[in-house]
Amino acid sequence: MRNTLTLLILLSLFSCKRKKVEEIKETRTSGTMKILVDETVAPLVQQEIDIFKIDYPQATFLTTFKPEEKIIPAFLNDSVRVIVLPRMLTKQEEKYYTQRNIRINTSRFAVDGIALITNQSNIDSVINVKDIVDILQGKASGKQLMFDNAYSSTFKYLKQLANISQFPAKNVYAKNTANEVIRLVAEDKNFIGILGVNWLSEKNREFLKVKDKIKTLGLKNFKGKPGDDKFYKPTQDNLINGVYPFLRNINIIDCEGRDGLGTGFAVWLRSQRGQLIVLKSELAPHKLMPRTINFKE
Repeated sequence: MRNTLTLLILLSLFSCKRKKVEEIKETRTSGTMKILVDETVAPLVQQEIDIFKIDYPQATFLTTFKPEEKIIPAFLNDSVRVIVLPRMLTKQEEKYYTQRNIRINTSRFAVDGIALITNQSNIDSVINVKDIVDILQGKASGKQLMFDNAYSSTFKYLKQLANISQFPAKNVYAKNTANEVIRLVAEDKNFIGILGVNWLSEKNREFLKVKDKIKTLGLKNFKGKPGDDKFYKPTQDNLINGVYPFLRNINIIDCEGRDGLGTGFAVWLRSQRGQLIVLKSELAPHKLMPRTINFKE
């Protein structure tokens, strides 16, 4: 009799729990969504997700943070339909969805930069974009570049800038993560680290540990390009004003084909609350929100 009563109680609890799960429907602020995120902008996106979940506790994100070339295949084979990239989709990539009549919704919510860092003891504090391109094209030596990952979007960005299909055998290398680049530069003055600005944040504990051993290089663009008049660092003001040479738009791309959590999150990212998080992350928001100041007599 006692065993039967225990079984009935367990079945009742299981039934209630199952019913509760089933009641969480897919809306703009609830449900479960798979999302792919380029790891070069992972710190910002994780902060956005954390705050969104505080606002809307019935929203669940199954997030994958990996280099661009690792997440694009999953997005194109239709296993995950929401992705955050520091670029737009190419025409070829769009075909995977347009040929099935699935609408692609792309929303920019922030502007990122690619930072160049070096050891504090390095005598260099500035560098020209041309110098970087010359190293990538194998025309110059003496400086060594270290990327965050061989499959990252920063790697791809600089390859396109230098108009090359592959990097030279010397002076250009890659680690596995941005934090590995930070630690290397803090220990070795012979390298220039290349990574997303978002990783050089007060919220990144690994960066804070070695912050005093690292400096960010000023960058001067090619003549005729924005930022060609002097050397600019990837500060928030320079990202907002568009004068830092290595700028990238951060986009959320939703191909779910329905008005669900993907749509709601994209709208929220561009809202005042979402944009405030971008500002606090020291990146440039999609749009500067107006400030209202009340004066009292």
